[in-house]
Amino acid sequence: MSYKESWDRVTTSAKMPLPDTMQAWVLGDPDELSLVHKPLPRPRKGEALVRIDAVAICATDLEVISHGTPAMVEGGKPFNKNWTPGHEYMGTIAALGPGVDEFEIGDRVTVEIHAGCGQCKRCRMGMYTSCHNYGLNYGDKNKGHRANGFTTNGGFAEYAVNNINTMIKVPDTMSDEEATLVVTAGTSMYGLTELGGLVAGESVVIIGPGPIGLLAVAVAKSLGASPVILVGTRDNRNEIGRQLGADIIINPSIENAVERVKELTGKGADYVVDCAGNETTVNDAIHMTNRGGRVCLAAFPKNPVMFDLGYLAVNNVYLYGIRGEGRSATHRAMAFMADKRFDASVIHTHTFPMESLPEALRYARERVDDAIKVVVSMRGKGNAVGAKA
Repeated sequence: MSYKESWDRVTTSAKMPLPDTMQAWVLGDPDELSLVHKPLPRPRKGEALVRIDAVAICATDLEVISHGTPAMVEGGKPFNKNWTPGHEYMGTIAALGPGVDEFEIGDRVTVEIHAGCGQCKRCRMGMYTSCHNYGLNYGDKNKGHRANGFTTNGGFAEYAVNNINTMIKVPDTMSDEEATLVVTAGTSMYGLTELGGLVAGESVVIIGPGPIGLLAVAVAKSLGASPVILVGTRDNRNEIGRQLGADIIINPSIENAVERVKELTGKGADYVVDCAGNETTVNDAIHMTNRGGRVCLAAFPKNPVMFDLGYLAVNNVYLYGIRGEGRSATHRAMAFMADKRFDASVIHTHTFPMESLPEALRYARERVDDAIKVVVSMRGKGNAVGAKA
């Protein structure tokens, strides 16, 4: 089948003419990115072609580009496979695969990462971020799994193909940059969902004022949690947490966080979400939780950690881990953001044009100019300093 014939069943529009090729960043050796031209990807049944308008940089992108994991491409690490990273993107639908009528060409959408395989036990339960067929989408091992920016080509490109289940319409009142933050808010929403979801009137502690932690504060507050306590050592980020709804700030470099939480809540917090992911914060999370309470690990510790398992068992504390933004949490996060329950854009600090992706990654990795969330604009925007474009 020729390239042209393969597009015969794809719906396109003269209002959005499509090129034969596109620009995309591809990963070579670790930390080696090149801007190349690739053929325009074709949407299949249940998919749409998205013209990418903006993509945010996640800490996991930095991990993938440097170390490969948790990405898995063609059965192994993603290096030197003509593969494009990036997963927190939004854009405009440019073409529709066969049978797709849930969206129209020209719709602005933001995307979640994981489509899963759709056929394993976990996918059928809505836990597609825990797909049993993770990475199996090639050759005779093709189970249909898709996780753009992890097992399939991602968003550091001009176009990407997405399953319709991963796309969420963006309201006209929302900027491109804010729309890229829906995945981050969705991860925070997923953590609170797995802890039970009904946090109204319950005490919630968030450890770590990174992007996920800050938006976890916003989501918890929007869900009615009281009090919402943020634990963090960086005063400027703690202040952003206060803007997003934190009732109380604890700086563990100044006071004992566990003792302070117990003092504020009486017996300990009902729910704790650890967004820092190191041995100290994991143990603090367990020890500041009330008997029968719940702890969510929303961060990826780089090394194995030792923690007080005996305390967890004796006090009937429940421990949960999450990956990504499962159970359609991103859709619920968009509902909150569209309704202006909180302003996620306060964590967006810098914008770069597509051709400056390596510099954008440096800002994110080194936290240059106190960068929190760095966005790459495909529409020519860019201002590295204080950069809300």
